[in-house]
Amino acid sequence: MANYYDIQDILMQDETVSTVFLHKANGAGFLDPSSEDNNVARGSVVDLPLWLAQDLVQRQILHIKLPSCFNARHEQCRPNLPLILENVLRVRKEVQADPACVDLHSKCPFYYEMGCKLVELSVDPTLGPFLLTTLQGRYKDLLCKALTATLSGNLKFLPHLTEEETRLFEAGRDSVKAFKKWRLQGPRIEKAAILGRKRNRDATPIWS
Repeated sequence: MANYYDIQDILMQDETVSTVFLHKANGAGFLDPSSEDNNVARGSVVDLPLWLAQDLVQRQILHIKLPSCFNARHEQCRPNLPLILENVLRVRKEVQADPACVDLHSKCPFYYEMGCKLVELSVDPTLGPFLLTTLQGRYKDLLCKALTATLSGNLKFLPHLTEEETRLFEAGRDSVKAFKKWRLQGPRIEKAAILGRKRNRDATPIWS
């Protein structure tokens, strides 16, 4: 269930995913535009919003096909490869080759959030480590850009960032601005008033 107060979570869970029905669903024909009656046949492939698909997965009514943004089939795959190997060649190879240069926003604006939801649903056991590796590979470059963005003014890379990466970038940029503002305001360390007072010492030695 989406976080009621988080608009980003609501938008993420409204993303559509491709599903395969494991059983016939009577009276659910409105979910499948290609259905000729009021039912969804077993084995039908239907695109559903994630919030609905994950509820039906928990009821073992359907299973979710891994979205192409995480695991796309390469057009030039060799035909003798197993399907599970064919499907991991394109997007993952692009990300693993150079994570910082891949436009993840065009693939899915909520790339990490949606991926984590699919991990919870056990769609693909390799998806979790892949997401972690992807973020680690992009974080260093993202941090460098956040620290130098105010100097270079080059923000052409912003449309390529996911929603989560955009928030990280803005947080880093705001931190740099706040630090520079703090430095320009002069010294911030002041001597405590108590240090300026003279201590009255007893002239009589303590050992006498």
